[in-house]
Amino acid sequence: MSEYHNPVLLSESIDFLIGNPSGTYADVTFGGGGHSAEILKRLSPDGRLLGFDRDIDAKANAPADNRFSFIHNNFRFIHNYTLLLAPEGLDGILADLGVSSHQFDTAQRGFSFRFSAALDMRMNAQGSVTAADIVNSYTQDELEKILRLYGEVTNARNVAQLIISARKNAALLTTDDLNNAIAPALPSFAKHKLLAKIYQALRIEVNGEMRSLEKFLEGALASLKKGGRLVVISYHSLEDRMVKHFMRERLNPLTRKAVFPCETEIETNTRARSAKLRAAEKI
Repeated sequence: MSEYHNPVLLSESIDFLIGNPSGTYADVTFGGGGHSAEILKRLSPDGRLLGFDRDIDAKANAPADNRFSFIHNNFRFIHNYTLLLAPEGLDGILADLGVSSHQFDTAQRGFSFRFSAALDMRMNAQGSVTAADIVNSYTQDELEKILRLYGEVTNARNVAQLIISARKNAALLTTDDLNNAIAPALPSFAKHKLLAKIYQALRIEVNGEMRSLEKFLEGALASLKKGGRLVVISYHSLEDRMVKHFMRERLNPLTRKAVFPCETEIETNTRARSAKLRAAEKI
């Protein structure tokens, strides 16, 4: 489990989440199961937990616990499953919006510029659109838009132009192809930082992450009981802004400001560095 993904803000998130140990909860980004394991520890024998993940690889981490049900689907469909499996409503919902370490560190998934691999980036391997499809078919304006919007890439136009120019000679099918195409736009003093932003933008577009988050938040609101809690851990400003505004407008915020990982956690898990936690309850 720890090799698959090290859960971020573990105790803080579960402290906010659980009010009724005998209630029904959902971990909608199951991943390595670290958050779910802690939830199950704090639930009574009568408690229940639904674990969602669009990545079928995560199913291998499902605990052998009759209180737990694994659902292989996008969390945007949470309300459909709540109506089916917990029509009385949920007492709490947890979402950790980060990409799992397993996905980043499995080279053939194509999530990371660190590995030579096919440009894939699909969280659900059955998805129809890959990162290669995007870099080889989107117009320059479309590429610039997603780079600027989802990656906050300041030289988005230049990067988009380089992609268009390179693909005229040959399709960009691998991470190496993309990295070489955009190399002239990468400053030596911040090469990896800019690559991370570009890959983030492509990943968000491939997986429709912002659209899914919007649908999830609406579904979460409909799925929660009165007094039920929503806890969300986000990793970039677009996600955090959407979550913050939704909680302020539709729920009763429990966190006046975002909760950040402590320095000790960041030292042991560098991927926690950009994490922000927000929690709210249904009025």
